[in-house]
Amino acid sequence: MRSEVFKIESEDQTRRFGERLAALLERGDVVGLRGDLGAGKTFLAGVVARAVGVPEHVPVNSPTFTLINEYYGGRFPLFHLDLYRLGSPSELYDLGLWEYYEGDGVCLVEWCDRFSDLWPDQALVLTIELGEGENRTILATGEGRGARLVEQLAE
Repeated sequence: MRSEVFKIESEDQTRRFGERLAALLERGDVVGLRGDLGAGKTFLAGVVARAVGVPEHVPVNSPTFTLINEYYGGRFPLFHLDLYRLGSPSELYDLGLWEYYEGDGVCLVEWCDRFSDLWPDQALVLTIELGEGENRTILATGEGRGARLVEQLAE
């Protein structure tokens, strides 16, 4: 397991972090986004979406009620999932979650910690903690491919 802490002091730094992440992502990557309500999970997902080429006219919103938003038109399909409203692992199977995880796109998964025992081994997890004002701390952790992403983000 590899981990790294990133100090974020502004929206612009969050944007640069997301753009750096987007530049490193490849088809098949799974990125979990953890943090309290309002921590910036959806904002970061939007930055990544734009950076991989999702067109500006396509809104990038939280999929809290739709559960999955699919975005095309970028370097690869981007699947933005939100597990907040799911109540049981069986609902993950009903969604076909593993088809997304094992597909040809990249998955950004908000509230990934809701079902951490069903989380892919190779994933990157970003835990966003709120500070004062625009300050955030992002703890990046991962194994395998996720660990390589952590290492590349830290370079």
